[in-house]
Amino acid sequence: MGLSVGLVLSIVLAVTLGPADISPVTAWRIGIHQFWPDAVSSDWLAAHERIVWHIRLPRALLAVLIGATLAVVGTVLQAMVRNPLADPTILGGTSGAAAGAVSVIVLGWAFAGIYTLSVAAFAGGLAGYGLAFLLAHSAGGLSPLRLVLAGIAVSYLFAAITSMLIFISEQSHTARIALFWMLGALGGARWDQLGLPALLLVIGLVYLLAQARALNLLLFGDETATSMGVPPDRLRRVLFVVVALLTGTSVALAGGVGFVGLVIPHAARMVVGSDHRRVLPLAALVGAMFLLWSDVLARLVIQPRELPIGVITALVGAPVFALLLRSRLRGSDHAR
Repeated sequence: MGLSVGLVLSIVLAVTLGPADISPVTAWRIGIHQFWPDAVSSDWLAAHERIVWHIRLPRALLAVLIGATLAVVGTVLQAMVRNPLADPTILGGTSGAAAGAVSVIVLGWAFAGIYTLSVAAFAGGLAGYGLAFLLAHSAGGLSPLRLVLAGIAVSYLFAAITSMLIFISEQSHTARIALFWMLGALGGARWDQLGLPALLLVIGLVYLLAQARALNLLLFGDETATSMGVPPDRLRRVLFVVVALLTGTSVALAGGVGFVGLVIPHAARMVVGSDHRRVLPLAALVGAMFLLWSDVLARLVIQPRELPIGVITALVGAPVFALLLRSRLRGSDHAR
């Protein structure tokens, strides 16, 4: 409950921060005025209303949706493969989704806007995850460390495909497209873009919460899950589709925002333990707040210019990934 209130307050503060100085009270009144015009008098500047309602608020809400989605995806991936290093970026999902979205832009197939991009990003994300798992699988089973290495290789592969598509394109704004898909940005957020990620996040979170017991059992190994009536291979196939759909939609709207799905699940588990009935909702809330404030920093650090939001998340996530990888490798050495 406290985090939910904190998230609402964070959204209000986020829409007041920027080159134009707008008070939280004014932001609240502008929001109320949009739903009940007679409830408050519109004594603010018209420019402030455009900034709050048409620019900053949809951007803040998109950051909340994308942050929550990526945190949930990272939580599920880490349970699926029993690997604390798993996240959409490391396992090739983000780069695959970016390659899919860029391909429809470069080839001129984005005729249905966000829906075409989401379908292409979903297909690319599914291909990225699938290829990483195919490379990492062996007769002896799925090695967590081998999966990370395969995911990194797949990420580089799809990043190269994305770069090649941009290089052969004749569009004049390819450099801006490249920066967006490689590092992520939320500056183009619009109200009509929020419905799809909100719907998918709600449906995905409800489904994953229904699978919380199965996710808990996967943490104990496939044999334990099977003995308790959970078919691990079939469950993973379904979860692959779910996380690829969520990843693809996120990438289609915000580009390649990395490390959210890596860092946030660990923070949530430190607070509530490993039970996914508690981890998933908490990860969604913390992920939403993390990306929201990362976007605020991206807007403020070098204003009036903006940093790509992926720069902020990478500054936090990369050191955490290095520490986790070092701990994982040290554990493997001790096991020998």
